[in-house]
Amino acid sequence: MDKHVKFIAQYVILGLAGAFVLLYLFPGLYPARDDSAAGRGREGTVSYSEAVAGVAPAVVNVYATHIKRRAVHPLFHDPLFRRFFGPRVPAERRNSNLGSGVIMDGRGYLLTNAHVIKNADEIRITLYDGRQSLARVVGVDTDTDLAVLKTDLENLHVAPYGDPGRVRVGDVVLAIGNPYDFGQTVTQGIVSATGRNRVGITTFENFIQTDADINPGNSGGALVSAQGNLIGINTAIISSSGGSQGIGLAIPVDLALDVMKQIIEYGHVIRGWIGIEAQIMPQDIIDVLDLERGGILIVAVLRGSPADRAGIVPGDIMTGINGMPLHSPQHTINMISRIQPGTVINAEILRGWETQTVNIQVAERPAPMQ
Repeated sequence: MDKHVKFIAQYVILGLAGAFVLLYLFPGLYPARDDSAAGRGREGTVSYSEAVAGVAPAVVNVYATHIKRRAVHPLFHDPLFRRFFGPRVPAERRNSNLGSGVIMDGRGYLLTNAHVIKNADEIRITLYDGRQSLARVVGVDTDTDLAVLKTDLENLHVAPYGDPGRVRVGDVVLAIGNPYDFGQTVTQGIVSATGRNRVGITTFENFIQTDADINPGNSGGALVSAQGNLIGINTAIISSSGGSQGIGLAIPVDLALDVMKQIIEYGHVIRGWIGIEAQIMPQDIIDVLDLERGGILIVAVLRGSPADRAGIVPGDIMTGINGMPLHSPQHTINMISRIQPGTVINAEILRGWETQTVNIQVAERPAPMQ
């Protein structure tokens, strides 16, 4: 037995010695350890600098100025009065609003929030490279709180677009903007929720929620994936103090692009509308009527609207449109808004215990009251 152990040990020692000689003479046979790669494997991405570099040049600072003019009594123009009482009282006061914007098209089109440029008499933008320019308003969509601006500057960097449909809760995201006029600032967080609605900020809500720090001045800025793609336009924060409390909301970039394209082409966004007001179905009614597909309860119908002309009345339960079930009032509004005006839809209605199908010709959604 001892002879066998001694025999095996000799060959093991001989093998180890041979391996040592080979590695000494040919060190390239053993790949060097990549500590940086190992660090990435254990800890995730070390830096987001490449993601920022791809989008940051497309993010601009937006300065919107509202000039408030007031009447000045002719007495203030009198030289004798001015001699004794000093210069006349200024006839105008300039109030500035601060925000951010994102270059979306090489022709000079930018997106920002409608509330950033509301009532502005002058809009000035500052680019990442320091260039400044006046910008004009192409159009505004208050239903999504988006505005399209146009600059005449050339050689613009356009943000690469991502697919918001692929965004998942827990994904790392970056917010780029101009908070408190500090200059361009990047903050990092994760996606806290997708498809967030019923927030009460805009009519059409499908927000990406993030805990990346978003503060006043970030509105209209970019929400960026860790891969360096634009996935949203930062729009609002939910805060009791006015500062970031970890709940920021961004409009998905696909929705923002659709709004921009329609504003550029038509001057406004065209949406379908039938003129109803609805609410979520109470659970007890769902149970009594055995509504497996759900539905919405019609609580008001605008006189003369498409729904009114089709015979829809308050108290009706609308369970589907063109065979598609309705899950909530917001879901229904979003579905109808995507239908081309003039299209006839089939609405499934439950009135009492009777189910019927009603044909409704969709009209264009009226402009919101300013």
